[in-house]
Amino acid sequence: MRVCHVSPHLPPDQAANALLPADLAAWGHARGDEVTLVSHEPAQGRVAQALPFGRVVRLPRKPAPSAIERMLRLDTLRQARLINRALDEAAAGSDLLHLHSNGLIVEVAAAWAARRKIPYLLTLYGTEIWHYRKRWPVDPFTRAYHRARAVTFYSRKLMEHAIGLGLDRPGLSVVYPSIAASFAPRDEATRAAWRSGLGIAEPHVVLNVKRLHELAGQRFLIDAFARVARDRRDVRLVICGTGTLKDELEQQASDLGVADRVTFAGLVDNDVVARYAAVADVFALPSLLEALPTVAVEALASGTPVVSADHPGGVELHALFEDDVRVVPKTDVDGLTRALMEAIATPRRVKPRTLDLVRTHFGADAIHRAYGDLYSS
Repeated sequence: MRVCHVSPHLPPDQAANALLPADLAAWGHARGDEVTLVSHEPAQGRVAQALPFGRVVRLPRKPAPSAIERMLRLDTLRQARLINRALDEAAAGSDLLHLHSNGLIVEVAAAWAARRKIPYLLTLYGTEIWHYRKRWPVDPFTRAYHRARAVTFYSRKLMEHAIGLGLDRPGLSVVYPSIAASFAPRDEATRAAWRSGLGIAEPHVVLNVKRLHELAGQRFLIDAFARVARDRRDVRLVICGTGTLKDELEQQASDLGVADRVTFAGLVDNDVVARYAAVADVFALPSLLEALPTVAVEALASGTPVVSADHPGGVELHALFEDDVRVVPKTDVDGLTRALMEAIATPRRVKPRTLDLVRTHFGADAIHRAYGDLYSS
């Protein structure tokens, strides 16, 4: 089968809509498919990596348009031409296109495939549905959505929300993200050695992995951690990620007197994130909005319980994993503080049932089988 993946992101970007296309491309290549990928150059000035499978065509990040270009949509037309050329190069002769997320690259690819009568699958990750507003008289995303041969969602809550917005149609399904094998439980000796190797002297660790952005809610986490750290010196907060709030969050930690016990690790490779997930006593996810937080499932796969805000993704994970995912109200610093204090006071690993559920619903074999069935159909 000849499959072309089209996504706004690919590694080294760490977004979900970068990791899944790369994972599926590697799996397809291994099973004998002819795989190509079309994406933008990496975000935040990172350097594109050569992927060891398939052929990748990358589009340059467009410069900021002038006011006149924005008014006349000249930048959009210029970018659309570049996307069409990339598709002519990478996707001509494909049996199937797999489109990931939304944006101009996906909308252009959907129209390109429709003109050539090539079927395409659309996978949606969150923002394209949480912030969906139908645009009149022409809405390229809605048209791409309804023209797709099938649509998969990253979570059940996301699919239910889409249906509630009037986006019901045949061919909808939920396929959860796959979790890399590097996220796995470790024995206490390994956890202690990794904690030391990561430069963590404290025996207890609270972990957060998320872009430093207002929606990620790290300011509530730092407030809660400062209260936890007031009564004990044996705990460290590690935040992996970068973003526009970095300076502000660092200043907040300093103002609260915990700067020496908060590690802003920045952008780190997934293998390093796996080590942090294994050594942590609790993973904290105070986000204001999540579809299905892969980072939380990675923590569970590593044996680490989760404390989450009551966003849709957290509620869905709590229903699946029960008390291994504790839910507190969004922005509730008091509730988050209590949950973190209890997790540190009586540290534990997740139940065997949770590890079984991770394998069943998020294991690579299960995800590949689900997409293999969709590709065949």
